[in-house]
Amino acid sequence: SSRTARSEEDRDSLWDAWGSWSECSRTCGGGASYSLRRCLSSKTCEGRNIRYRTCSNVDCPPDAGDFRGQQCSAHNDVKYQGQFYEWLPVSNDPDNPCSLKCQARGMALVVELAPKVLDGTRCYTESLDMCISGLCQIVGCDRQLGSTVKEDNCGVCNGDGSTCRLVRGQYKSQLSANKLDDTVVAIPYGSRQVRLVLKGPDHLYLETKTLQGVKSENSLSSTGSFLVDNSSIDFQKFPDKEILRISGPLTADFTIKIRYAGAADSSVQFIFYQPIIHQWRETDFFPCSASCGGGYQLTSAECFDLRSNRVVADQYCHYYPENIKPKPKLQECNLDPCPASDGYKQIMPYDLYHPLPRWESTPWTACSSSCGGGIQSRSVSCVEEDIQGHISPVEEWKCMYTPKMPVVQPCNIFDCPKWLAQEWSPCTVTCGQGLRYRVVLCIDHRGMHTGGCSPKTKPHIKEECIVPTPCYKPKEKLPVEAKLPWYKQAQELEEGAVVSEEPSFIPEAWSACSVTCGVGSQVRLVKCQVLLSFSQSVADLPIDECEGPKPVSQRACYSGPCSGEATEYNPEETELLYGSLQEFDELYDWEYKGFTECSESCGGGVQEAVVTCLNKQTRDTADETLCVISRRPPQLLKACSPDPCPPR
Repeated sequence: SSRTARSEEDRDSLWDAWGSWSECSRTCGGGASYSLRRCLSSKTCEGRNIRYRTCSNVDCPPDAGDFRGQQCSAHNDVKYQGQFYEWLPVSNDPDNPCSLKCQARGMALVVELAPKVLDGTRCYTESLDMCISGLCQIVGCDRQLGSTVKEDNCGVCNGDGSTCRLVRGQYKSQLSANKLDDTVVAIPYGSRQVRLVLKGPDHLYLETKTLQGVKSENSLSSTGSFLVDNSSIDFQKFPDKEILRISGPLTADFTIKIRYAGAADSSVQFIFYQPIIHQWRETDFFPCSASCGGGYQLTSAECFDLRSNRVVADQYCHYYPENIKPKPKLQECNLDPCPASDGYKQIMPYDLYHPLPRWESTPWTACSSSCGGGIQSRSVSCVEEDIQGHISPVEEWKCMYTPKMPVVQPCNIFDCPKWLAQEWSPCTVTCGQGLRYRVVLCIDHRGMHTGGCSPKTKPHIKEECIVPTPCYKPKEKLPVEAKLPWYKQAQELEEGAVVSEEPSFIPEAWSACSVTCGVGSQVRLVKCQVLLSFSQSVADLPIDECEGPKPVSQRACYSGPCSGEATEYNPEETELLYGSLQEFDELYDWEYKGFTECSESCGGGVQEAVVTCLNKQTRDTADETLCVISRRPPQLLKACSPDPCPPR
């Protein structure tokens, strides 16, 4: 060993001292600096005369550009084979990553413009390894040459993966006539190694929100790599698949959404590492409970937000199962005797004189939401009771021997009332295009009919329908409104309005028809009302407080034909009561069967027509009322035997 030590000294003694370090090859993003030494021997010295170290290990600003790309663009004003080109970098060459290979924009021409890139150029885009003197050198996450230290999945150098959590899941689209898009997953600020794969006809797009509250949207319309709020995005678009990759860390909160584009369902698989941004942090010891004579002091734990660098409410840390709150530490303090004692006086325990400090709370506030989950809070303070029973607030550390009561809790976690649509009625026509109706009710979490549903989200109660049976007289026309009996059901549906927390028109029941036969009128009262949630009572409002069209307060009614008289309708009555009567005209009509014999053989008599109401499609006899509604009845009588009778 002594001989080995001497040989090393002899070897080093042949070298001069190392020179000063050169200027860094880069100003940011990690460069290289070198130092030289001179051989003092006339013979060859063992070892190297140059050494390197990393420098400028600070991130470059987002607009600084790629270092390899800057070296390629430096040749833009130099002719290559007699022509100028705009050169773009070619990265990740597996054979020679430290040569400067560039590609002409818009062309397949790739040229090695220099045998070596500048020192400090990354060998590969996803690695810290750097090129030095034309050779790729290993660089660890500690930015030291030759270091093999790597980042964990959370981005912590030489970490153990405890500062983040793996999130993986799957989303399946649920097509709805009322929804054009939906949220797949929300990925918070600082997340890493994000990967989403969509399979199906739909499309992904992004919504982002920075820590400063700035919102933006990106449609992801084409394949490529681009920046979104300073986060590098890699997106690939295929006919039946889309792939989104973000290495991270995200510089904003990302919400991945899906936009529906086809009738088939789509699925999205996602995986990412989410940072645990709220962590427990142990506090220092609180002040001693006594200034002399012996006391105690405790530590505590506070929930710390790593993004905002501030203390937040404890429930944020309880969100992560990995977070275990440190237990308080207790130690004695100020053990010196008090000046007033003789040094031998026994210090009595604190709780023999009066009760220990305790937590006290105010009543819970009203819930922030009447349904769907809200929050209610209260104040919790540490108080102390003296010998006379007077209670006064004291420092919180005095109560830390017991857990602090929660200051926030969830409330009204039951589902909000929602609209429930029942099955559709049959189509109002037996052929062609018509309408169908359904009943829509507001149902609470117990399945009871209630109010409180938003009128804006109420499903429609009628829609067009098509019966494939061809009509007797084919012609294009608009859907007709419902005839009896669906006309009556439509009225009942209209009357089912329920008072809600939004001002809305509430019609009362219709009055009886003003006539007992023929066409009359009905009236009703329409009020603007609102449900007061805090008292569960209904209040009347001025009519102009309600939005939307006001339901009609008067309508025509039909009580059937009046007995003993011909049934006739003017056009206004017919249109008001039944809408367009084109369908009845097409389906029903009078058919003549002939005339009875003349009442007189001479001198003038009458004949009565024999007619029936007929369904034109089935050729079956129908109720005469249907033909009366369709059109006036035919002339029933005609004169006959006009010749004078011969004299007797």
